[in-house]
Amino acid sequence: MRQFIFTMSLSLLSTMLMAQVDPLGSGTNQSPQPDGYTLVWSDEFSGKGKPSPDYWSYEEGFVRNEEHQWYQSDNAIVENGLLAITGRKEKFNNPTYEPGSSEWRKKREFVEYTSASINTRGKKAFKYGRFEIRAKIPVVTGSWPAIWTLGEEGEWPASGEIDIMEYYGDGILANAAWGSARRWHAIWDSSKTPMAHFYKKDKDWGDKFHTWVMDWTPDYIKLYVDGELLNTIETATTINADGTNPFTSTKHYLLLNLALGGINGGDPTQPDYPITYYVDYVRVYQRVPGCK
Repeated sequence: MRQFIFTMSLSLLSTMLMAQVDPLGSGTNQSPQPDGYTLVWSDEFSGKGKPSPDYWSYEEGFVRNEEHQWYQSDNAIVENGLLAITGRKEKFNNPTYEPGSSEWRKKREFVEYTSASINTRGKKAFKYGRFEIRAKIPVVTGSWPAIWTLGEEGEWPASGEIDIMEYYGDGILANAAWGSARRWHAIWDSSKTPMAHFYKKDKDWGDKFHTWVMDWTPDYIKLYVDGELLNTIETATTINADGTNPFTSTKHYLLLNLALGGINGGDPTQPDYPITYYVDYVRVYQRVPGCK
């Protein structure tokens, strides 16, 4: 009996510690540093309150892709060792509304959904390296979470875009885009893996945290989830119409956002709101000089 009580006490203590450290089931965040690399920046989201202003800025309002959400800082919070970006159904007057306007941002009389988008523009930017992000995404119709980068220089898409992760249309995407001869029209190297592929491996895939990695070198960009290679983009092919290359000539900054609806996200009325996109950490490694 004494041994049973001792065993039960250990079990209860272990459960309590796990609950304190990991209340949302995110698991350990202690991944090993890759050989030949050094950590140059990370955000472990270990504080409480708003994301660090030393690293992150916010997008505001209706921004892109005819998405239904109004971006605002209120929907991003750090707690329990995680960044939480929450999509909500809430209605208020659109501050940019203009009666009779045909422009999608201005013709909506009301805001009906809110979310958040944060980025490191002007604060943290990198050229080459390994980018590692551990996150739990809402895999429901109407949800469009993303981990992506944009080049610091020039106009999109000639500035370059890398989608380390996008979810929409019941699939996980891994993409890169650069400039064509037409202004604001991109050339894409895209990969989409159906969710059935992941659920075949793990029926609870959508309820768990996963690790997305980008390996970016002068020769290629490789995009992974949980060690599985989803796409390889050879930089020899990513040439803008003007002859520049956004993946060998400029630093990129990072964006984390949860879009709702829009041109790709699907029907925004479908989710059972609120829905939350959790990020455990963001880490950027670069090669140690002399290591291959």
